[in-house]
Amino acid sequence: MDDPDGYFGEPVARTYDDATGAEFDPVVIAQTADVLVDLAGGGRALEFAIGTGRVAVPLAERGVAVSGVDMSRAMVARLHDKNPGIEAAIGDFTTTRVGSGFDLVYLVFNTIMNVTTQDAQVECFVNAAAQLRPGGRFLVEVMVPELRKLPAGQTVVPFTVTPGRWGFDSYEVATQAMASNYVTLHEDGRGEFWSVPFRYLWPAEMDLMARIAGLRPEHRWDSWARTPFTDDSSKIIATWVKP
Repeated sequence: MDDPDGYFGEPVARTYDDATGAEFDPVVIAQTADVLVDLAGGGRALEFAIGTGRVAVPLAERGVAVSGVDMSRAMVARLHDKNPGIEAAIGDFTTTRVGSGFDLVYLVFNTIMNVTTQDAQVECFVNAAAQLRPGGRFLVEVMVPELRKLPAGQTVVPFTVTPGRWGFDSYEVATQAMASNYVTLHEDGRGEFWSVPFRYLWPAEMDLMARIAGLRPEHRWDSWARTPFTDDSSKIIATWVKP
């Protein structure tokens, strides 16, 4: 990847907020912000991978003092178009320190999987813990790996099939590596392929990462409506507390 903004450079940033997925539904965004307001408890919040401010802007509108970190200058430029008052450091959220004494650090929308090694994912937890006050919380929202959809010998799970776009995830079970792959068919007949690498991880694995970082488990939900996480949940929203 030659772009200094990584996989979220100008071509992605330009249309990022035009997405139509559930995460961009105003109802879901409102639920997300409401939960984060409660967890921040009137204090300060730090968003890892703040991006264009999909979550940070409505959180700030609810009166929470939000800061962020993101490696993409293009995404942060869109954030500042919406709210120039939100401070955002440019850097790797696994290591970049913005400050200390935060009441809440949060990382949403599967973004911990953009960190493609286990060691670096642990560093993400360590970095969050270092910037929390005692009693502060770290929250992660991430999908549950869909390995139960894989018959023996299959490594691919499709997630979108339309006349103009195909999307599929590919898994390497032995290494927990995966990639989201997109094939786009343009009106002029051109085809375009785009692939983003990830490392999937399990809820129990995150609990161990949190323990390494000195955090203790608190909540486990499967939606921003705070419904309980179960065997059938497709994602987890988990929080850990700094003693």
